[in-house]
Amino acid sequence: MNKMKNLMNGKMVPKLLLAVILLLVPLLFQNFNYGLLICGFIAVYVIAISGLDLVFGYCGQISMGHAAFFAIGAYGSAIMHKYLHIPALLTMIIASVAAALIGALLAYPASKLVFHFLSLATVAFGEIVYQLAAQSPGGITGNFTGFYTESINLFGFQINTNTRFYYFALVCVVIFLSAKHRLVHSREGRAFLAIRENAHAADGMGINVRKYKVMAFATSAFYTAIAGGMYVHFVKFISPETVSNKQSVMFLTMLLFGGTSSLAGPVLGAASVLLLNEGLRFAERYQMLIYGVLLLAAILLMPGGIYGVIQKGQQKLRRVK
Repeated sequence: MNKMKNLMNGKMVPKLLLAVILLLVPLLFQNFNYGLLICGFIAVYVIAISGLDLVFGYCGQISMGHAAFFAIGAYGSAIMHKYLHIPALLTMIIASVAAALIGALLAYPASKLVFHFLSLATVAFGEIVYQLAAQSPGGITGNFTGFYTESINLFGFQINTNTRFYYFALVCVVIFLSAKHRLVHSREGRAFLAIRENAHAADGMGINVRKYKVMAFATSAFYTAIAGGMYVHFVKFISPETVSNKQSVMFLTMLLFGGTSSLAGPVLGAASVLLLNEGLRFAERYQMLIYGVLLLAAILLMPGGIYGVIQKGQQKLRRVK
């Protein structure tokens, strides 16, 4: 009865409309396969950026090396699948758990660092992982040549087309955004926010700051690594260029451009920056320059990102009414 009232009041109508549009996307791009490819990438990046948002937006910890966790998820899954013949879906989970453990190990000593010291530590970690991918012992990662793998086999069903991957990725986005929503509205999520606002005050209130910082980093690493696993089995190829520092900058650009501390921000940021990036392919040499301009614009002109602008617009409309 209450659900029907909400529906009649129009609260669920936008959500239902969005769900219908997302389900019909493959039909909209029926004769434009490249469009579905972009939609698949957007879904992958939404999960990665949502993970970064947990540690940056909610916990206030600056990370400039999240491409490292993306690399661990991608290379870990692809290598285990090729050499150990473990199903790709399982290798994605194993690699993501490994990334979460590494994230926790990194966060434990780094939890005492703040501001630029923490960002430098994550940059260093990202560079270490990049060098391992580019010059691995025995060439296990394929080094600069790259590493080829196969698509995901989901209980005998090959996810080997853009349409199939889109629906698979859409389900993953719903699962991970739902899990994020539950986390940020839990006791742990409130602890994250308290640490972001004032770590010393949070510590004074009895919050174990180090514990929750480690938890935020580990969860964030898991999200980004699972996105890396999805990426490598979608493209069926990974190279060090994909997991360089430039990728970390892109992650941060997407998050700031879309808006932090929200579910919608990573979605808006991933979609807008990726579409803009595709539209500016002719300026590939100036990609980092464009990201720099976007970061500057987001910080100076839209401190709350696109989602913040939308929220302010909604508040003004309510005042007018």
